[in-house]
Amino acid sequence: MEMVNIEINGMPLSVPAGSTILEAARMHGIEIPTLCFLKEINEIGACRICVVEVVGMRNLVAACVYPVAEGMEILTNSKRVFASRKTNLELILSTHNRSCLSCVRSGNCELQKLCKDFRIYDETLYDGEKPASDYDDSAVHMVRDNSKCVLCRRCAAACAKWQDVAIIGPNGRGFNTHIGTAFNQNLSDVACVSCGQCIVVCPTGALAEKDNTKDVWRALGDPTKHVIVQTAPSIRVTLGEAFGMHIGTNVEGKMVAALRRLGFDGVYDTDFAADMTIVEEANELVERIKNGGKLPMITSCSPGWVKYCEHYYPEFTENLSTCKSPQQMFGALAKTWYAEKTGIDPKDIFVVGIMPCTAKKFETKREDESASGYPDVDVALTTRELARMIERAGMYLPKLPDEEFDAPLGTSTGAGVIFGATGGVMEAALRTAKEWITGENGEAVAFGEVRGTQGIKEATYKIGDLELNVCVASGLKNAKKVLESVKSGEKSYHFIEIMGCPGGCVNGGGQPVQPTAVRNFIDLKARRAAALYENDESKAIRKSHENPVVKEVYETYLGSYGSHKAHEILHTSYKKRNRF
Repeated sequence: MEMVNIEINGMPLSVPAGSTILEAARMHGIEIPTLCFLKEINEIGACRICVVEVVGMRNLVAACVYPVAEGMEILTNSKRVFASRKTNLELILSTHNRSCLSCVRSGNCELQKLCKDFRIYDETLYDGEKPASDYDDSAVHMVRDNSKCVLCRRCAAACAKWQDVAIIGPNGRGFNTHIGTAFNQNLSDVACVSCGQCIVVCPTGALAEKDNTKDVWRALGDPTKHVIVQTAPSIRVTLGEAFGMHIGTNVEGKMVAALRRLGFDGVYDTDFAADMTIVEEANELVERIKNGGKLPMITSCSPGWVKYCEHYYPEFTENLSTCKSPQQMFGALAKTWYAEKTGIDPKDIFVVGIMPCTAKKFETKREDESASGYPDVDVALTTRELARMIERAGMYLPKLPDEEFDAPLGTSTGAGVIFGATGGVMEAALRTAKEWITGENGEAVAFGEVRGTQGIKEATYKIGDLELNVCVASGLKNAKKVLESVKSGEKSYHFIEIMGCPGGCVNGGGQPVQPTAVRNFIDLKARRAAALYENDESKAIRKSHENPVVKEVYETYLGSYGSHKAHEILHTSYKKRNRF
């Protein structure tokens, strides 16, 4: 690797040629603040917060885009640099809604932190006219408040370059520039897929999930309601971040303790429903292969992906597995099998999902998701909303004891827990399908080819007499690539797993927000996923079809895999939606 010699703040350093000043400084423990920068997708040098001084140059340069050169002398903390950054922040504040105390991002806002760091005490220094701003709460999953927008364009970059949806972007010119949809339509009227990737990259409170915690508090206080909660696989390895714990810390036991102390009548694991999803999905795959069904079969666990398919590739809706997502399967079983088992009227059961995904809020409102005659799931909360509930209740998660999920809906396998990582659904399904096709039992096999955070992964597995071609994609831009390759005939698969968010649920739009100082230089997806695979390996049972409660549900209630009753309760349908 070619290296160049530079100086930063008088320190001689050797850094890789082609590095930006921002990267070079970071390599040597020097943090240059940024606001608009998002590695690889929004490297535009627009906010000017990262400006530094290069000796011999008249103008300050943006460290996020300016490359190093041999002999360059750089000052990151000179008087001139500090003055420029402070002025830029004051100008940003001049058009900003400064109601910080009531903002959902207060205490975790990148703009707020920068103002604190640069000691901006007079936030009205450049007060004057403010541009008109939109407030849009029309969507089920999120709220958009342009009065808090700093025009960093990170949301637009995520929507276009990660998700290839591009329904939001800069509108207007000059002082009237604002982020919006085409023709300034409401989010509910455009082909937004509800993934929430725009929210997790927003540096302020301009974008936020729609808060449904008040509905849960109300239910918890209603003595006529039996309120139960389920937690998605990935929540156990992300919730701790909201309380300052290391990325990837598994807080399953403490999370259970917190939920129990919030007052839930039952604390259960969506991993159980993930196991149910696998046995139904694996059965569906085997049936399609044997009987000439629609192939490739594509997973249906990710509601953001499903909505994208309905809007942008409606011709592939027939390829979607008809299985409900684990969240919805859990709710369906809670209000049918569990209701019958406990003697509780389904109308009195209130099901809460703790999810990594803002699209789960949309999913609860979908048609054909009410097996008992009542919505399968009443409320879906994000990881962030749960963290706020725990804080409001006066609990400090790291100090709570470790407790176990309640039975019976808290029993799960290692196959269920890896659902939270891209490739996890595929691997879990393969563990079961392999045994069903070959009739051979054995240890749970790690299907390493479908693991990892790459956007697209392919593999061919010899299972009995069948050569099974599979593909895994995460992030909707990669989903598009895979679907286009199938449409053109370039690729031929039996089974495809697609997750709407890059890296899968561990990187969902409802996960804890990490500042770009972390997001740009630490692989959140890999660290969180590694914790899930570690959890899988520690499980006594690692194959979904061996879950004893799954067996009980079929033996005592559903009958066989894919039975008529199973289809009525655990399967759903899709619709072809308009794109415009």
